[in-house]
Amino acid sequence: MGLQQAQVFQKRRAGVLLHITSLPSANLGQDAYRFVDFLQASGVSVWQMLPLGPTHSDGSPYQCLSAHAANTNLICMETVQQQSWVDVEQGLQGDTFLIKLVHAYRQFMANADDEQQSEFTDFCQKQRYWLDDFVLFSELRRLNHTTAWFHWPKPLRDRQVKALNKIREERDESLDIRRFAQFLFYQQWYALKDYANEHGVLLFGDMPIFVAHDSADVWANPELFTLDKKGEATIVAGVPPDYFSETGQRWGNPLYRWQKHIAQDFLWWQQRIQTQLDMFDLIRIDHFRGFEACWEIPASCETAIDGKWVPAPGDALFNQLVKTFGELPLVAEDLGIITEQVTALREKYCMPGMKILQFAFGDDGSNPYLPHSHTCDSVSYTGTHDNNTTLGWFEELDDHTKARVYEYLGESHETMPWLLIRASLESVSQLAVVPMQDILSLDGSHRMNVPGTTEGNWSWRFEWDMVADDCGPRMKHLNELYGRC
Repeated sequence: MGLQQAQVFQKRRAGVLLHITSLPSANLGQDAYRFVDFLQASGVSVWQMLPLGPTHSDGSPYQCLSAHAANTNLICMETVQQQSWVDVEQGLQGDTFLIKLVHAYRQFMANADDEQQSEFTDFCQKQRYWLDDFVLFSELRRLNHTTAWFHWPKPLRDRQVKALNKIREERDESLDIRRFAQFLFYQQWYALKDYANEHGVLLFGDMPIFVAHDSADVWANPELFTLDKKGEATIVAGVPPDYFSETGQRWGNPLYRWQKHIAQDFLWWQQRIQTQLDMFDLIRIDHFRGFEACWEIPASCETAIDGKWVPAPGDALFNQLVKTFGELPLVAEDLGIITEQVTALREKYCMPGMKILQFAFGDDGSNPYLPHSHTCDSVSYTGTHDNNTTLGWFEELDDHTKARVYEYLGESHETMPWLLIRASLESVSQLAVVPMQDILSLDGSHRMNVPGTTEGNWSWRFEWDMVADDCGPRMKHLNELYGRC
C-alpha cells in the first residue's frame, strides 16, 4: 500500500499565523486561550506559530539554543501563581522573571504533594535524553558570559567528564531550577493544546531544517555536524545567489554529517521529530529543499557565492520516519530554487507545499503562485512571517501591478487585505493560512520580520482593541462560503 496524506490534510481548513510572542501578553496565559476562542468563533481550525525554542539575543526563533527545549520566557507567571503549592501569603516574590522562578521552584520542592513531585520527576526522566545536556549547556553559557560554547575553556568545550561533573556538583540547584522551568512550560503548553483541540483548533508548529551552531544539540553531539576538533564549523549552510541577492545568503549553521546519521538510523532526527509531534498536530519544515541537496559554503567564505550543491539523504530519512511514526503531518516549505527532484521527494511523502499569494503577481499567467495554479496538496498563504503585511505589500506596488491584481481577482470593490484573504480561502489548497496582521488590516509597520536585517524583528504584538467587531464574523462567513469550517 502506498503512502497516504496525513489525516489532518484530508479536510479543507483555514488557519491563522500568530506567534506566541505576538499575543498581547506574549505568553501562555489567558490571552492564548482567548485567541483560541477567537479562532473557533471565526471558523478557523488551525493556529500556526513560529518555533518555540529558546532564542539567542537577536530573538530569532529560527536560531534556537535547543531543538527540544522551550523558551521559558513564554511561561505565564500568573498561572504559576495559582498553583496549589504556591504559598498564598508569600506568593512569588521578586521583580524579575528569574527571581520569581527561583521562588516558584523552592516552594514547589517544599509544598508540592507526592503526585505533583512525581510528575516533575517523571518529566525529567522522560526528557533526560535532551534535558540534562540542555540545562548544563545553559548554565555553562551563563557562567561564560553567554559566549558561544566553541569559545569556552577546552575542558568545557570538549565535554571532559571531570570538568562537567564539577559543574554538576557545584550548580546542582541551578540545574534543577532550569529543569523546573522546562517542566512549567510544558505543563502550560499541554494545557493550552488540550484546550485548543477541545475547541476544534489544531496547533501548527515550525521546525527549521538546521540548528544553530551555538546550541546544546551541536555541543552535545559534535560528531553529527561539520565541525573541526575545536568545535568550529568547517562548512556552513545557506542558499546561492539569486534574484534577491547577488551574493546569496550565508546562514552560518553547521551542516549535517549525514553518514553519521545514517549509521544511527537517524536517531537524532527521530528524537527531534518526536518532540515536535508531541507538541503539535502538524509541522512546517523550513527549507525543505535542503533534504534533497544542501548548499555547502566553506566556513572561510564571507558570502554564499563559492558554495556548491551537495546531495542529502532525504529519501532515506523520511523513509525511516515513516517506519517510526506512520503518517507524517508535515508541510514542506518549498520556496526558492526548487528542482523536479525536490518536488518528487515532497510528493513521495505526501507533504503539502506552500503557495504565497504575494509572490503571484507581476509576471504572466504561468506564475505557480497564482490561485489557478494551486493544487489540493498545498497550503495557500497571503504572506508569511518573512513577508510584508498584505496591506503593506499592496501599498508598495506600482499602479500597473495594482491594476493587474484587481483585474485577476475579478475587479472587486473589496479592499486590501480582505481581497487577498478571500483569494487564499477560495483556493483549492486544502489549508489556507492568513497572518493575524492581515485579519487586522495592518500596514507594513506591523510586519514580523525583514529578512537580511537584525534590528526590530520578532517583537510585534497585537492588542485586543485592534480586533474590530466584524473581524471574527467576516472570517467565519468566508470560511463557511469556501467550505473551510
